[in-house]
Amino acid sequence: MRKDVRILLVGEPKVGKTSLIMSLVSEEFPEVVPYRAEEITIPADVTPERVPTHIVDYSEAEQTDEQLFQEISKANVICIVYSVNNKKSIEKVTSHWIPLITENTDKDSRVPLILVGNKSDLVEHSSMETILPIMNQYSEIETCVECSAKNLKNISELFYYAQKAVLHPTGPLYCPEKKDMKPLCVKALTRIFKVSDLDNDGILNDNELNFFQRTCFNTPLESQALEDVKNVVRKNLTDGVCDNGLTLKGFLFLHTLFIQRGRHETTWTVLRRFGYDDDLELNQDYLFPPLKIPPDCTTELNHNAYLFLQGVFDKHDKDRDCALSPEELSDLFDVFPYMPWGPDVNNTVCTNDQGWITYQGYLSQWTLTTYLDVQRCLEYLGYLGYSIIAEQESQAAGITVTRDKKIDLQKKQTQRSVFRCNVFGDVGSGKSGFLQAFLGLNLMRQNMIREEHRSYYAISTTYVYGQEKYLLLHEVFPDFDYLSDADLACDIVCLVYDVSNPYSFEYCAKVFKQYFMDSKIPCMMIAAKSDLPEIKQLYGCSPLEFCRRHKMPPPQSFTCNTADAPSRDIYIKLTTMAMYPYV
Repeated sequence: MRKDVRILLVGEPKVGKTSLIMSLVSEEFPEVVPYRAEEITIPADVTPERVPTHIVDYSEAEQTDEQLFQEISKANVICIVYSVNNKKSIEKVTSHWIPLITENTDKDSRVPLILVGNKSDLVEHSSMETILPIMNQYSEIETCVECSAKNLKNISELFYYAQKAVLHPTGPLYCPEKKDMKPLCVKALTRIFKVSDLDNDGILNDNELNFFQRTCFNTPLESQALEDVKNVVRKNLTDGVCDNGLTLKGFLFLHTLFIQRGRHETTWTVLRRFGYDDDLELNQDYLFPPLKIPPDCTTELNHNAYLFLQGVFDKHDKDRDCALSPEELSDLFDVFPYMPWGPDVNNTVCTNDQGWITYQGYLSQWTLTTYLDVQRCLEYLGYLGYSIIAEQESQAAGITVTRDKKIDLQKKQTQRSVFRCNVFGDVGSGKSGFLQAFLGLNLMRQNMIREEHRSYYAISTTYVYGQEKYLLLHEVFPDFDYLSDADLACDIVCLVYDVSNPYSFEYCAKVFKQYFMDSKIPCMMIAAKSDLPEIKQLYGCSPLEFCRRHKMPPPQSFTCNTADAPSRDIYIKLTTMAMYPYV
């Protein structure tokens, strides 16, 4: 919401612009009226919306056209004042003032207009009959207020409506010509409905409506009030209420009704509570709350965030098979502006026999995103409405920032749940097979993966001394001259060589000597493709001797060319070494 409101009053001379301002400030009609009132600021604590409001007067006698154009460009809302007993001042609204304002404002950011009929104390009839066709012709006109500066009639209301036109504008929400909500507003409210539909059955039951009401307005609805709301929908829509709950159509109808009845603030309160700005885009402050991450610290989801994500999974796993079909996954991400997970995700986490992401795989992917790109995780949690549904201040409340790794090493213990293993090896050494085997895929199933859907990450859970931990494997591109800090930052290093290729081990030895020989990161040598005949490595010493010299465990034989899922023992060893690097 805006931090302040700037209201400009324009109109023909002698229509009472200055008198209106002075009557508002002094609460009495001024005996002497200057050509122009000084700009006044009404403090936030005395305005209904708690926003400072600046009121600016215009005088043709005292100001140049250039000064007027500048004020028009600075204004958030413009009140065009006419005198109800002066036909010429009414005609000038359309012949002069609206065209002038249109010429001097940005076409993309339409400034709301309020028509103000002053001097209503001088006539017994209303000017509304003349004004209504003008209001229908110009969609930027928010409302018309008839008032009297002399007897103080509707003065405070006029400025309240002007403030409301800025803070709760009709323009982004509603199209008067079509008498319907605009597509962006429908899209935003549809997301809000889906986030609020906690059991994903397509209706908001009484409990969900009450939670929604408390979330947006800090007060539940009485049961009779709930019934009254549903009855209004029932009278106007055949499919607005189903099984005594509000459907999406009913929810959208209610908001259309609020807007048509001038209660835009109700819809705006809902939109802003769910993170939307004045352009109906999700606010950057909402999507990316501040989160400080010191060096050598990592980011993980905490217990509350996992509980929330489990709830999201459960509500979309319609067939209760503990996996998300493509349709279920698409439904889950329907509240996102784009599909966040590509086909590579199905080769990054565990899937079922149909290739669908399992419950474990789903949580693993969230864990991976949190670890590698916490800002993206915050954004995704924002789309799902984490802070609202979990009743937290922001998505940042769902993130644990681990302590500095150096402290873990000093204290010889860690509270981390996610451990990163960077996998090095020459081209064709079996790195990709090693990653996919962690997800339970043997060589035959791996050969079915399309090249463009390959992933350089694999993440799943392992158990170390009864504790569930996540092991994140990252295949490092084998370009020896270009290893970045990210390639080297990890909890354990895996060096993979092909036992059937005599030149394969040399790459592992070089990487170890250049980057890891003097580091404190534990390393493990993997003798991959162990189902093939082992050929002597053309290097100065054997892999076993190399490991002995450098105080590493002996090379671990590994193959993914198995009838069933490959053994997971090696991954438990890697996680254990990552957890206890000092042992």
